[in-house]
Amino acid sequence: MKNIIEEANKIVNKRSEEKERQYGPFNEGMERAAKIAQGATGKDITAADMYLILVALKLSRQSYNHKQDNLLDSIAYLGALDNYYNEKQNPYTDSRGREGESWCIEKGDK
Repeated sequence: MKNIIEEANKIVNKRSEEKERQYGPFNEGMERAAKIAQGATGKDITAADMYLILVALKLSRQSYNHKQDNLLDSIAYLGALDNYYNEKQNPYTDSRGREGESWCIEKGDK
């Protein structure tokens, strides 16, 4: 069985270029989703809110039925949220948190 935190790190920080081409940069996608949600609800919703909303959705699903995917995605969204906050503090980082502080589990991986 793989370590769930290592798997979440791969999802967030080791995202393949193919995934980025398919879905766009992680943080930009959340910012775009927040704008769509704002338009749909008329409420102020930030990209950070979107990460937390998705964590809440995964934990809600988990409360009905245990699936490792729910926990994995929750951890990954929290890690991506941390990268998002770090990127906003240091605008010179990219969408994966490279070149600045980023959420990771590997020693020296920043």
